[in-house]
Amino acid sequence: MIRAGMIALIGAITAITAQAQESRSIIFSKSIERATEDALLVHNTPLLSDLIAETLKNNPEIRAAAQEHQAAQQRVAPAGALDDPQVEIGVLYMPIAASPFRTEDMTMKMIGLAQALPFPGKRDLREAVASKDAEAIEYGYQETINRIVHDLKTAYFDLGLTLELIKLVEKNKQTLEHFLRIAEERYQVGQGSQADVLKAQTQVSRMMDRLIGLAREQPMFEANLLRALGRGMGSKAPAPLPVQLYHEPALKLEALYEAALIQRPRLLALKSLIARSDKVLDLAQKDYYPDFTPRLMYGQRESRLDGTGRADEVSFTVTMNLPVWRKSKLEPRVSEALALRDQAMSLHQAQINEIAATSRQQLAIAEQSYKSAQLYQSTILPQARLTVESSLSAYKVNRVDFLTVLDNQMTVFDYETSLVAAITSYHKALAEIELLVGKRHDEHR
Repeated sequence: MIRAGMIALIGAITAITAQAQESRSIIFSKSIERATEDALLVHNTPLLSDLIAETLKNNPEIRAAAQEHQAAQQRVAPAGALDDPQVEIGVLYMPIAASPFRTEDMTMKMIGLAQALPFPGKRDLREAVASKDAEAIEYGYQETINRIVHDLKTAYFDLGLTLELIKLVEKNKQTLEHFLRIAEERYQVGQGSQADVLKAQTQVSRMMDRLIGLAREQPMFEANLLRALGRGMGSKAPAPLPVQLYHEPALKLEALYEAALIQRPRLLALKSLIARSDKVLDLAQKDYYPDFTPRLMYGQRESRLDGTGRADEVSFTVTMNLPVWRKSKLEPRVSEALALRDQAMSLHQAQINEIAATSRQQLAIAEQSYKSAQLYQSTILPQARLTVESSLSAYKVNRVDFLTVLDNQMTVFDYETSLVAAITSYHKALAEIELLVGKRHDEHR
């Protein structure tokens, strides 16, 4: 009794400790997720949030993943269920003679019932394998959501960048056309040269060629955006809001890495596959033990010709398979289960290494893009624009040549395009980080 009580007490303490560790893990996960999500919210505009909600609702790939998850859940209960019982009806020991039921003592009408019973533990293991399958598919469904949302954001920011570049090229083209008119007027009165006019015309033509290239890229990004949204042929792509530079996110590499280990659906799916492989291995080892089929039969016998009765009979048997073909049948299954488990563990470690490397890269891109954009906004662009104004005033009084004015204006244009490119790169890096850490998007549903 004392020994049994000690065993029960140890079991209770172990269960409480495991529950406490799980609770701490959940709290830690939520704290990391909250800090990371707060830092990643800087690039979610109201329009983008609405588009994410539309994607979660209408994207056919997300719906297909949800339906696959639903189907996997329905496979769990049948996996652990018993096989259908078998009913047997017939006649036993019937000679070919007149009135066999009354002349032969062994002749009887029979009904039997048999039920296959796997070795204890096999049904639970089969259900556990199906449950881990469903769990892995559920994490795959969440990963699909995150990937589609990432594709949506990438297309959104690429399209936004293209539209901003079109505006900048149009504005720069108008400025160059203004410079061209100034050069033509000065050439007509003998204060400028024809080379100035030709140079300005060349720069205007360059801007027109740039517009053609951007017009070629725009439909591709619109198509990517429409595909992520789940909209069909003939739909119009939404126009993204101008990209903005908000406050720098407080992202730390260690926190991102830990958050990814805890909540990245792809990693969690691989963990489920590892657990599934363990269950498959246990099930393969259980095949060394036989299954049983108990059978109960009832035989009804007729009275004899002289009218005396015969007692009915009941039979009960148990059959079992003999797992003797170990070398050719059972041992290869165990080896297969071991190999699949090792494969899942290797894939899990490879994915961890990929997350670590990619997180470092994307965090560096986000930080450098933010710093570059800040530098363009606060220092470089204001100085470059003042240089253009100063050089244009000096050109009008013949203090600098026209080529200097054009070069200064093209420098401003290059800085403006670099600014919007840096802001877009910053937002796309955050979208990549969201995918890496497994940020959930349930709030958009």
